[in-house]
Amino acid sequence: MIAIIDYDAGNLKSVEKALHYLGEDAVVTRSREEILMADKVILPGVGAFGEAMKKLENYHLVDVIKEAASGKPFLGICLGLQLMFESSEEAPGVPGLGILNGRILRIPDSAGLKIPHMGWNSLTIKEGTKLFSSVPDQSYVYFVHSYYLKAEKEEEVAASTQYGVMIHAAVEKDNIFACQFHPEKSGEVGLKILKNFAKV
Repeated sequence: MIAIIDYDAGNLKSVEKALHYLGEDAVVTRSREEILMADKVILPGVGAFGEAMKKLENYHLVDVIKEAASGKPFLGICLGLQLMFESSEEAPGVPGLGILNGRILRIPDSAGLKIPHMGWNSLTIKEGTKLFSSVPDQSYVYFVHSYYLKAEKEEEVAASTQYGVMIHAAVEKDNIFACQFHPEKSGEVGLKILKNFAKV
């Protein structure tokens, strides 16, 4: 069973729907017992970093997430990826979950580029990652974000993309996975990525 963490963020149902489409048993929950009993855990989300951290604290989910991420396959999606890191320029002074090392920075203004970044971008995929197994390099996925990850450790970056700046689009470290893009909105490629996670 895959637990999808419910903290009143957007996009939870579309992740659940994509997993059900793949034949996976998935449940949207904020129950400590359900999350810790699950085989795998997903932290999705759309929204603002500071507000999201506040909701995770209000629902007593911070310690549950850290406990789940310490042992079982764990996937962060979009805002979920950002929350897994230490801090974000979107909410100065608000600590993130600190599960991975790196900073969340605002996409710099560049001529001809709109922020938020909304749309399809191709990925440069690192060979040998579990999340992108059998996913061709330069596959297109769907992004919606104004802030991006600069991971501290290059070896943890599973895929990157360019949007005025080099964006670390996905990371992979042991049992921890995260992607800035939305696999549940990225067609066949996205479904393959979710299937790869479900099979870890």
